[in-house]
Amino acid sequence: MARTGDPARAVTAPALDRLDFALDRSSPVPLYHQLARQLEAAIEHGVLTPGNLLGNEIDLSVRLGLSRPTVRQAIQSLVDKGLLVRRRGVGTQVVHSRVRRPLELSSLYDDLQAAGQGPYTRVVRNETVPASAEVAAALGIAEGAEVTALERLRGTHGQPVAILCNHLPAGLLDLATDRLESTGLYRMMRSDGIVLHSARQSVGARTATAEEAARLDEQAGAALLTMRRTAYDDTGRAVEFGTHLYRASRYAFDFQLLVRP
Repeated sequence: MARTGDPARAVTAPALDRLDFALDRSSPVPLYHQLARQLEAAIEHGVLTPGNLLGNEIDLSVRLGLSRPTVRQAIQSLVDKGLLVRRRGVGTQVVHSRVRRPLELSSLYDDLQAAGQGPYTRVVRNETVPASAEVAAALGIAEGAEVTALERLRGTHGQPVAILCNHLPAGLLDLATDRLESTGLYRMMRSDGIVLHSARQSVGARTATAEEAARLDEQAGAALLTMRRTAYDDTGRAVEFGTHLYRASRYAFDFQLLVRP
């Protein structure tokens, strides 16, 4: 029973009441791992959102009918992943979810929205510039030809996730800033009749500069995932060259690996 006047407990009950835990005590999978996995899934799918309070270990153990060490181990595994934080006098609180993105030709905006993550976009740069040698080679155009240069900060739940830099052939589609801040680039392409077909992509990693860290709410030198992609439409025309930076603490690529026959 929640005590009146206790804000932590008042918020805890609704947050946990949204969850339907299914713990199988006969399973060989440890109970702490089952609990951690279900809590992580609730965070990733937006059922538990940043700021939600789960209460302390005693509250959770009573609520779930588990021992306190079992709950402590489950919570610690998610604290180690950066999804939860323990706050003295408050209890366990959701910090943020980690975005897991499949390696397929989709946009970060669409992936976040499909996962119920509530994406937002802030346009930092939107201008026409001469194509550098690198951009020209990627887009298959002459060096110095006009291209649209975009730089956007993409986030979810009020927290930045990625810095997105894109170059597109000038005049390809309407790239008004207000439109870019209300939807995703690939969704804009589709609505303007551009049929995306394939892409060449490479994924890497490096550390953040002081400026990048400040923009992504990380420490200087934090790990970043990098992605370079050139996307093509159904005629084989290069329509976009992107160089993106993602917070490794909040972002991961998922792979499906198949054995060759």
